[in-house]
Amino acid sequence: MTRLPWWVGGILMSLLLLLTFSVLGADRPIGASTYVPYFAGLIFDLDSEKYSYLKEIQNPGAWEGVMLMGALFGGFITSVFITKSFRISLIPTGWRKYKNNSVLSRLLWSFFAGFIMIIGARLAGGCTSGHFMSGMSQLAVSSMIFGGVVLVVVIVTGRLFYNVKEK
Repeated sequence: MTRLPWWVGGILMSLLLLLTFSVLGADRPIGASTYVPYFAGLIFDLDSEKYSYLKEIQNPGAWEGVMLMGALFGGFITSVFITKSFRISLIPTGWRKYKNNSVLSRLLWSFFAGFIMIIGARLAGGCTSGHFMSGMSQLAVSSMIFGGVVLVVVIVTGRLFYNVKEK
């Protein structure tokens, strides 16, 4: 499998951030979680005056949806044509190695973890992409704290969940 060098990802991320912060782009920080309530409001014809969270979204727009679709298709194109690592699997190799072969178990744990992440994003006042990419690139204290907490939780969760023993 071909891997892209880390610095290529850094340069591409920098260009993405410059574009989204510029007046030619979105003219605001990058983030993905804002699009979910915005899209729900469009689908279900929700009145933003009735729902307080929809009022909190400043300058919502379809650009987040374009960015999310671009991330989906960009990841697909990269995994198929550049790294040649694309595969469809309900049970990742790591899950099979450390947990079990149950698709139901994997789906339930994935749903539970996603639910916890949604609660965390709401408590943190933004999504992980917003905090990590936009907040840290601006050296925002809240994003630095968020990043530190995420790092500690990932290490603890990895140790507990995958039960990795050091030799």
